[in-house]
Amino acid sequence: MMSEMHNVNEEYSGILSFYFQDDGIIPNHPHYPVLLYKGVWLAEPHYAEARLNQNGWGNSWVNGVFNYHHYHSNAHEALAVISGFVKVTLGGEKGQKVYLESGDVVVLPAGTGHKRLEASSNFRIAGAYPGGMSYNTRTGEQGERPKVLQEIKEVPIPVTDPVYGIDGPLTKLWSKP
Repeated sequence: MMSEMHNVNEEYSGILSFYFQDDGIIPNHPHYPVLLYKGVWLAEPHYAEARLNQNGWGNSWVNGVFNYHHYHSNAHEALAVISGFVKVTLGGEKGQKVYLESGDVVVLPAGTGHKRLEASSNFRIAGAYPGGMSYNTRTGEQGERPKVLQEIKEVPIPVTDPVYGIDGPLTKLWSKP
């Protein structure tokens, strides 16, 4: 369930933010919005992984997105589309369907559910984590819930924005409540 979607501000045009509530299965993040940077790396999407790393987001990989709802309770995640397109659901079963294409970057705060619905045959995406953090993969099992809710609260705010570095919108929009 999405509670709000809007443009971040005039300084960073083309960036949308989404807030998702806990749906009882997928916790989402209680305070931080998902940030979607539309077409930000359209000119050279094949450098996405290197750019994420240059901006302090490491432990990176290139692959796809799982076709089931999952989230990471111990790390925030940046996903940058290198080629093709993907349609995902963010925020859990009742979340928001979002179309991502080459050059787009989406930043998921810890706890944010995501699932691939469909993708082009040439779809590739780079993923990375602030400071190269290790990450887990959770699916919303009832037994994991008390632990993951605590883990989500303990994930630190990233020092840098994965797209714009130290002065990017993430560092301004994500702050301790």
